[in-house]
Amino acid sequence: QVQLVESGGGLVQAGGSLRLSCAASGSTFSRYTMGWFRQTPGKDREFVAAIRWSSDSPYYADSVWGRFTISRDNAKNTVYLQMNSLKPEDTAVYYCAATLVHGSRRYSAYGYWGQGTQVTVSP
Repeated sequence: QVQLVESGGGLVQAGGSLRLSCAASGSTFSRYTMGWFRQTPGKDREFVAAIRWSSDSPYYADSVWGRFTISRDNAKNTVYLQMNSLKPEDTAVYYCAATLVHGSRRYSAYGYWGQGTQVTVSP
């Protein structure tokens, strides 16, 4: 079993920055890919970014490429999402997730999820 706990959400003005954290526990993570998704009311969960624990192979949604950076600290079992140049359309609940399917952008491929953290970007 994998337990994931997100933190770092909040309210920020457009153009500002936030860093989300995802603390993982309960398993050996070297085989997993860790992802960030986001969701707004009435919409499907949207892929944001993902990275393998065992190597630097990050990949991003086009909508956040160049503004968001995903990274991990293996010693702390924590994955981060640094979000810069935030836009009102980035407002969503952000979820951390884990999968054994590297390269996937489908939320159905991720079997473990955190509880989510709200990010609100004001105009």
